[in-house]
Amino acid sequence: MTALDLSSPVAVVGTGTMGQGIAQVALVAGHPVRLYDAAPGLARKAADTIASRLDRLVEKERLTADERDAARARLTPVDDLAGLAGCSLVVEAVVERLDVKQELFGALEDVVADDCLLATNTSSLSVTAIGGALRVPGRFVGLHFFNPAPLLPLVEVVSGFATDADAATRAYETARAWGKTPVACADTPGFIVNRVARPFYAEAFAVCEMQGADPATVDAVLRESGGFRMGAFELTDLIGQDVNESVTHSVWQAFFQDVRFRPSLAQRRLVESGRLGRKTGRGWYDHREGAERPEPHTAGPAEPPAYVVAEGGLGPAAELLDLIREAGIEVREAEEDEGSRLVLPSGGRLVLADGQLSAEFGDVVHFDLALDYRKATRIAVSHAAHTSAATVAQAVGLFQALGKKVSVIGDVPGMIVARTVARIIDLAVDAVAQGVASEEDVDTAMRLGVNYPLGPFEWSRRLGRGWAGALLDEMHEVDPCGRYAPSLALHRYACATDQREDTP
Repeated sequence: MTALDLSSPVAVVGTGTMGQGIAQVALVAGHPVRLYDAAPGLARKAADTIASRLDRLVEKERLTADERDAARARLTPVDDLAGLAGCSLVVEAVVERLDVKQELFGALEDVVADDCLLATNTSSLSVTAIGGALRVPGRFVGLHFFNPAPLLPLVEVVSGFATDADAATRAYETARAWGKTPVACADTPGFIVNRVARPFYAEAFAVCEMQGADPATVDAVLRESGGFRMGAFELTDLIGQDVNESVTHSVWQAFFQDVRFRPSLAQRRLVESGRLGRKTGRGWYDHREGAERPEPHTAGPAEPPAYVVAEGGLGPAAELLDLIREAGIEVREAEEDEGSRLVLPSGGRLVLADGQLSAEFGDVVHFDLALDYRKATRIAVSHAAHTSAATVAQAVGLFQALGKKVSVIGDVPGMIVARTVARIIDLAVDAVAQGVASEEDVDTAMRLGVNYPLGPFEWSRRLGRGWAGALLDEMHEVDPCGRYAPSLALHRYACATDQREDTP
């Protein structure tokens, strides 16, 4: 099954920001496009807005004047659904209400031919439920674009329970012909991106709620150590706290209030107070004119240790040993491989975040995971109240000698980056095990949909396929609420690797 022919008319129902963006994508690809909105006059207004955007594309030399004129000629606002007769694809981008969408598609079936593809752009509702009452449910599919649709490449092509394989393939190939990067997924709460991304927000909020670190520090660590483009607090302020919480709540309810997807009480309070982020001037941060942006906690200067003793290879942080040597600090090798840590001159130990509390041990400082320790500009460290001041100072001084800013946070199991990455990997592995999508499509979706520096499976291969499960096991022991219990799929994922490695 191939993509729709460019002569095939495409309709977009709902002419808000997303509807306009989808219409522009189809129009620039070469299709005749018809716009409909239930509110009188909005379709014509949207057509004018799209025409203005085409003008800007000409100014930016992304379209020629002739291409713009031809696209304008193909764009037609219509006053009622009957004007969509003859279309080969109808994409819906109306309000996120199941009853509204079901009623719309029921009406569309009375207008379009039985071979017309019907698609919903829903981000959180069930594709199966929306199309469940249709007379021809096999031609119904999810086409989830990301905002702004003309710029972001990802499209999740979602097959509902009744979607025919041919319909899903035709939608997939059409999205690709429009210059998008489609990924195929089954109908599951949140699809790929909004399902797998929940821990990015949830763990940042949890660290803050536990008084482990303030929002500015958490965001700085996620960016400067984890390699994420934005921190969770600044990103949700940009998205809108109400929008982000609504998606979280929808996914949580759809999974029968699974504790792994539990919403944040702190975010609920923000929404209740009307602090929705940039659009209202205040959210986690104050975005009003003249407001100062809070600075992340950064430790003052400290003397680096003269040497460290390496016990083991440091696992995912092995690159630190080269960086320490390059900084002129002696690295002594322990006579016996007793673990994976550094021993400081104070006698204290510096240990990569492993899901345990520093308080459970003696003189210990934990340090957080980094995407790339050479490129990272900030490292978080944590310690217990009884950790010696000398050990803390030497740990801080060591990372400062490597050119890193250091954020000292509370004694939080899994710290910031490590707990976030481990939970993302767990949800990704679980989704693939349940047939939601392939590993490749999950990685593609997370890189393109939310700009993660690595896909979860690529990250897992770097860290070792057993790393996430081991960290979450420790976190679950510390906090046995169920939220951090590794999925059965993650255990199988790690065990399968071990068995292959052990096979003669």
